[in-house]
Amino acid sequence: MESRQLASKWLKTEALLSDARAAAHIPATRIYNSSNLHQMLNQYGFVVIKPVVGGGGAGVIKVTKEGATYRHTYMSRTRSFNDFDALMRSLASVKRKRAYLIQRGIQLAAVGGRPIDYRVKVVKKNGKWVFRSMVGRVARKGLFVTNLCKGGSMLTAAQGIGRSLSSGRVRSKKSEMRQLTRLCTSILEGKYPGIGQLGFDYGIDRSGRIWIFEVNTRPQ
Repeated sequence: MESRQLASKWLKTEALLSDARAAAHIPATRIYNSSNLHQMLNQYGFVVIKPVVGGGGAGVIKVTKEGATYRHTYMSRTRSFNDFDALMRSLASVKRKRAYLIQRGIQLAAVGGRPIDYRVKVVKKNGKWVFRSMVGRVARKGLFVTNLCKGGSMLTAAQGIGRSLSSGRVRSKKSEMRQLTRLCTSILEGKYPGIGQLGFDYGIDRSGRIWIFEVNTRPQ
């Protein structure tokens, strides 16, 4: 049986936000428009905007505000602007016409100065969910997206946690990611019956807090 696909990041985020335990791990997320972007930059200073539908790190843009200077980074190119309107005009040309969402940026723990995040895959076999893999993905030098198709490199989750936080935290962080995965899988399956595989993208910030960036129903 073909497992159910759910392309919209917004729908999956909304489902997880309905449960307080999962919501505590989701960075503030809103639909992209200029007032939401303006507000979130003033509040957080760093956001990531990404297509509502899409994967592989395609179209993901980092936007920051420091003092009166706005910057956006797409792939390895960063541009700076002195006012918000100029930033918006430039973003319009980079992001094209697709629907986007804005997510609060998280300062990830890093390996050698390069951000790392984690992909956890689960599959439903004979009526039970089983863990397929748990890996760390380190961004290529100069990039902030970690996707392997964009030149990121893969480590085991244990290596990634050990090298970006400390070896003493490997067991507890892996266990926390597993618990969060089980919780979110049951929430999503309750809302969208028929899903048969899920890929969770997690980030761990510098203090060791785990964040859910997105969930894929067709994990690569």
